[in-house]
Amino acid sequence: MRLYNTLSRQVEELKPINKSEVKLYTCGPTVYSYYHIGNLRNAVFNDTLRRTLDASGYNVKHVMNITDVGHLVSDADEGEDKLEKGAKSEGKSVWEVARHYTEAFKSDMKRLNVLEPNGYRGKDDSFAKATDFIAEQIGIVKILLEKGFAYQSSQAIYFDVTKLPSYGELTGQKISDKEVAARTEVRSDKNKRNPQDFALWFFAVGRFAEHDMRWLSPWGEGFPGWHLECSAIIHATLGDPIDIHTGAVDLIGTHHTNEMAQTEAAFGHRLANLWIHNEYLLVDGQKMSKSLKNDYKLEDIINKGYDPLALRVLYLQAYYQTQMNFTWEALDGAQAFLKRLRAWADLKFQPNLGHKKGAGRNYLSALNKIKQSLADDLNTPTALAAMSNLISQAEQEGVDIDKLQPLQKELDKLFGLDLANRKDIEVLSKNLILQREEARQAKNWSKADTVRKELALQDIEINDTPHGPVWSRA
Repeated sequence: MRLYNTLSRQVEELKPINKSEVKLYTCGPTVYSYYHIGNLRNAVFNDTLRRTLDASGYNVKHVMNITDVGHLVSDADEGEDKLEKGAKSEGKSVWEVARHYTEAFKSDMKRLNVLEPNGYRGKDDSFAKATDFIAEQIGIVKILLEKGFAYQSSQAIYFDVTKLPSYGELTGQKISDKEVAARTEVRSDKNKRNPQDFALWFFAVGRFAEHDMRWLSPWGEGFPGWHLECSAIIHATLGDPIDIHTGAVDLIGTHHTNEMAQTEAAFGHRLANLWIHNEYLLVDGQKMSKSLKNDYKLEDIINKGYDPLALRVLYLQAYYQTQMNFTWEALDGAQAFLKRLRAWADLKFQPNLGHKKGAGRNYLSALNKIKQSLADDLNTPTALAAMSNLISQAEQEGVDIDKLQPLQKELDKLFGLDLANRKDIEVLSKNLILQREEARQAKNWSKADTVRKELALQDIEINDTPHGPVWSRA
């Protein structure tokens, strides 16, 4: 399997640290708001990687975090904690906000058929919450202080980026270059040595004196900085270094760069061998924002009559490393493609109407081509095209129904589109399809049309092919 590594800036062959086992970590949500469709693209990208690794024969240990403390509104450690800000605006406690949006996130993942992480089991679920790893985060801060990579001010404990020569290698940007960009930034802590230094631990003083989320530490009450949780969770659950770390491109310059620095400084080795990032999602050619009212949520997609899996198809139609433009017209096309896939999937439930048997394409060969496309840096557009060609060929040559179900199960493992084990139609509906076909064979067009209308009332559409009628749900 080949993947593009942000760190080396080239496509590399995956070489797991422990032979057939792959340790995978994917950055999860900050649970102060609902996921929008840009976040959801990242979720489907992560899931496609996980499914492809599974299909390639690797034993995948997958961990994902839930950020429920410490993520400030500014990457420069300025402003409010996003959870605190959300709690104030909604008139709830930070714990209530975190629980609500965590459950909303998990609901969205289920509706998009995103697999749950399998490398960690917490008290409630398989997601690793930052607040469940406070002791581990404090432990890393202790190590960094002891090794001289961190220093303490009256407001926080900071990581000193000048002490680590490799700092910034993920972006290829030198500290001196970042200093130029940071000169105009306002720093609330005047004792912060360098603009790029980042907080490991905030004290419950000054602007955070009333912070609701706080824990005892050797340095007094406080809470962890955003970047610390991922290093601590990975170290505690998967053990570092890991094989693959993923995220969206906006995490490269700050969050992932700081994660790398913490782990390397504390433990003397890299955090991950491969860093893989997906690109941004635009909406009608513009960046998403609340002011433009284009930061659509999954609920918005559903309320407009679209199947959640149509959105999944739309994401798969674009290569993960390219910017993608969301439009409602594009989603219409994805929904139409999903409907075509389901009509093909429903073939296995057809009554015996004279379909050719054994005349279908070599499904194994087509499946291998799809897997090869996915294994080549997750080339989902090529993989979907191969699946579309397979269906077209089957429609032209006839259908080997006995081979469809195992093939569709394999495709579900790769794409998560629920093609296999679809609910069958009633026997009465099947008999109506048979009656209509008999009427067509007898050229009784009036009766055939009457039966078609009766089927339409049951939300069943009929498409006549050279190999017999194909039904699908309207």
